[in-house]
Amino acid sequence: MKTELISLNYVELEKLILDMGQPKFRAKQIYDWIYKGAQSFDDMLNIPKSLREKLEAETYIGAVKICEKYVSNIDETRKYLLELSDGNFIESVLMKYEYGYTICVSSQVGCRMGCKFCASTIGGKERDLTPGELLGQIICVQKDLGQRISNVVMMGIGEPFDNFENVLKFIELVNAPGGLNIGQRHISISTCGLAEKIRDFADKRLQITLLISLHAPDNEKRSQIMPVNKKYPIEELMEACDYYIEKTGRRISFEYTLIAGVNDNIAEADSLADLLRGKLCHVNLIPVNKVEETGFEKSNREGINAFRQRLEKRGISATIRREMGSDINAACGQLRKKKNSGIK
Repeated sequence: MKTELISLNYVELEKLILDMGQPKFRAKQIYDWIYKGAQSFDDMLNIPKSLREKLEAETYIGAVKICEKYVSNIDETRKYLLELSDGNFIESVLMKYEYGYTICVSSQVGCRMGCKFCASTIGGKERDLTPGELLGQIICVQKDLGQRISNVVMMGIGEPFDNFENVLKFIELVNAPGGLNIGQRHISISTCGLAEKIRDFADKRLQITLLISLHAPDNEKRSQIMPVNKKYPIEELMEACDYYIEKTGRRISFEYTLIAGVNDNIAEADSLADLLRGKLCHVNLIPVNKVEETGFEKSNREGINAFRQRLEKRGISATIRREMGSDINAACGQLRKKKNSGIK
């Protein structure tokens, strides 16, 4: 089996090059080309042809390439449909803020979590992404943008903690000083609530921001829209969150998607406030994205504001997520779904 170079850290790449009988400095040259977004070994102009041929025979870069790109006329948000080396497709979204660019990356090809409001889970999970395919999304989009990307959110297609070891390796790669050098405090990871993985992640004591997709304050409602709740009910999830806060001292952000007539009334705001009272946390309210298959509609602006105000009144810090790229359907999963179904 060929080795995927983009998934190797510098020490691993150097060992591979030395094992090929090549001088050590070749590893640095190849490493630099990978992080410049080289798509093939022919792009590596300062590498001898004989070595390029050997690399071609025994390895592959693992770079992702842009299949489709959409740029919002509203806020410059960019949505990318990216093709992997095996022909599968994923999505990444680039968002522009005052402090710089943030990319939302995918962690799997598809998703098996089954959240009812999400386009990413339609069709299930194909496979996990490698650490390099996670990293490659940033390298590819940064090359297209022509500017540095400074922040990463793992909230695209897939459940990051269902691909736990590869995500940990990705964090190592993206944080490496000789590579993209994106600090851990500039990385956020979203999970739908895999309790034992939250505990495992807490034990790593990383400086990553943890986002918990909650979306309902009680087990009955949450199980209806998030099947994962049947395995990890809210009580177990909250215990894992408490463990994370205790171990890391870091605040958790609870993501709460507001769905009209489902989870957006004031009584549910009160239940949510009761559930989170005393925790080091913040609530990020998200108007649900329109996905044809779900039939869900977003709450109206007045109701969203009332929900936030109720949480604030009850002592829970809350904000409403700014909707970005609404003219290009920037929520993850919809481009891939369209591509796979052959819709133009």
